Amino acid sequence: MSAAQPVTDMDPAERAVELRRLLDYHGYRYYVLDDPEIGDDEYDALLDELRAIEQRHPELKTPDSPTQRIGGEPVSDLEKVRHPQAMLSLANARSADELRAWIQRMRNHLAREGIEDPQFEYVAEPKIDGLAISLIYRDGVFERGATRGNGEIGEDVTHNLRTMPAIPLRLDVEDPPRMIEVRGEVYMSLPDFAKLNERRAEAGLSTFMNPRNSAAGTIRQLDPKLAADRPLSFWAYQIGATEGISFASHWDALEWLREHRFRVHPDVKKLRTEDEVVAQCRSWEERRGSLEFEIDGVVVKVNEVELQRRLGVVGREPRWAIAWKFPPTTAVTRLNQIGWNPGKFGDLHPYAMLEPVRVGGVTIKLATLHNEEDLRRKDIREGEEVIVLRAGDVIPQVLSPAPHVAERPDRPDSPRPPGECPICHTPTVKPEDSVFTRCPNRDCPGRRWQLLKHFAGAMDVDGLGEKQVSLFMELGWVRTAADFYRLDPEQIASQTGFGRVSAEKLVAAIADSRRQPFGRVLYALGIEDVGYVTGRSLAQQFRSVEALLEAAPEEIEQTSGVGPKMARRIHAQLHDAQMQSLIADLREEGLRFREEGPAPGEGRMAGKTFVLTGTLPDLTREQASEMITRAGGRVTGSVSGKTDYVVAGASPGSKLAQAERLGVEVLDEAGLRALLS
Repeated sequence: MSAAQPVTDMDPAERAVELRRLLDYHGYRYYVLDDPEIGDDEYDALLDELRAIEQRHPELKTPDSPTQRIGGEPVSDLEKVRHPQAMLSLANARSADELRAWIQRMRNHLAREGIEDPQFEYVAEPKIDGLAISLIYRDGVFERGATRGNGEIGEDVTHNLRTMPAIPLRLDVEDPPRMIEVRGEVYMSLPDFAKLNERRAEAGLSTFMNPRNSAAGTIRQLDPKLAADRPLSFWAYQIGATEGISFASHWDALEWLREHRFRVHPDVKKLRTEDEVVAQCRSWEERRGSLEFEIDGVVVKVNEVELQRRLGVVGREPRWAIAWKFPPTTAVTRLNQIGWNPGKFGDLHPYAMLEPVRVGGVTIKLATLHNEEDLRRKDIREGEEVIVLRAGDVIPQVLSPAPHVAERPDRPDSPRPPGECPICHTPTVKPEDSVFTRCPNRDCPGRRWQLLKHFAGAMDVDGLGEKQVSLFMELGWVRTAADFYRLDPEQIASQTGFGRVSAEKLVAAIADSRRQPFGRVLYALGIEDVGYVTGRSLAQQFRSVEALLEAAPEEIEQTSGVGPKMARRIHAQLHDAQMQSLIADLREEGLRFREEGPAPGEGRMAGKTFVLTGTLPDLTREQASEMITRAGGRVTGSVSGKTDYVVAGASPGSKLAQAERLGVEVLDEAGLRALLS
């Protein structure tokens, strides 16, 4: 479906209906499937046209119009509303034995009901750490949204939920049910939470404690403009009360939600045995630290609705559902000292030196304190007890002082950034437009180490880690990234920890990185604001470093994902004398500063859309994406009818099943290589 052009001779009422249909569809493609078909400018043009029609003809404005998502007038208070069906709490299981005991209790209860040896199917889904919400749709139109509250009565937050593009304002169904209640979780993803705090810090505002509190606080705001300005997301996980529609199973209800443009997590699983349930719960626990949102467990439900009915409720908990809770990831210990380290761009970052403590099976001695604004907001001080968090493989962090600490009248002084860089002892500065105190010395060893470490990682040089970078710097062998390419294997083999073979392998790996594409080289240079995706976009836009260096900020701004401020910063850094010297040295060493694949929209795979899922035998996702992009193809994150190929590796998840349902061609790594060769 493509964006329709403005039609001047169409009846305004008909055109308004058509525009709402188009905007709903393209919003669904963007916010739910992450697979847009039109650009932001085309979408905005459609929205502006609809807004103009509604202004000229106010009688055509409808509550479900996309123009009504923009925050309206503030409400005076949050009204209390009764849920049509109680939103129950869940019993907890913390081990496989406790989960199996829950299943046995269900069997015992059903045996008393005359049902011997029931054949359970289960559905396992992530227990997202957000705010539970009930959405009421009447005759297909979003009528009301409320918080869970005490389970019986919640608060009406419709005005804020309307601003969220992931929540449909109208159901995409010709004959909608009289009433249906959709339940889900409003949350804030970790990347969006970090960006929100960065924006607030840059504006001189206080930052938020954690994503869950941010989401909950935003939903309960009286002014919907605040909600519209914050990056809230939504996962649907259940259907509650209904009129005019019913479902035989929980899985059927989830499929209905997917089909009607609600976001349902793609890795929700239908399982048949206890062992499968236990394995799935443990799998989520292992993945916990790599997810883009916070979860604190897995919810397991009996799938068949009739069995749910027969099992019933005990107290305020359904017998047919349970939450597998993950073990605690926090502990209390003493913060002995706060240290500071310069980052790639001179920003001083605080870290905590802790009394060693066991958290999640690991002994923690150091933890991040993020930045000075976060340190000030949390009111953390040396010599006091603090709460430390470790989740999965995430770097341990200090959350807050221990609960009793804030009440002490004799607390130590609040920490302040140092007056000089702890590495090079240059006096620090705090620019007016920055929330960070900085080391201004471009030759600071701490900054250079961070930049060299970043370069080695960005160029994917196997065997060149933090220890090796530190050693080569201390020996004076490496001062800039270009020096890596001048290392000699005999020179390296003379150092403790290296042999002839390992030294030759490292030098060969460094030499192999010369083949990395232009976009990755741009990312590796250490330009502020240029990550992997932006580096690739710049490479595709300008095709060579000469063209990029000649481009004005206004031309750089035309790159996908680059705004005016970012464009000016990128332009300034590219024209810094040290950066230009580094680029010249790396060009002499044979690195690629020219895009070798076809321009966007060209090449054998032009117009073809790919989705990657699972783990490929020999290619990382970035490498596979680069191969596809160089051939002119496009990589998206979700499978749809517009997808041409799904490339599947080990543990592919639900994307493979969705591809098979839609008849999308599935390739393995060998098939992808053959297609692109």
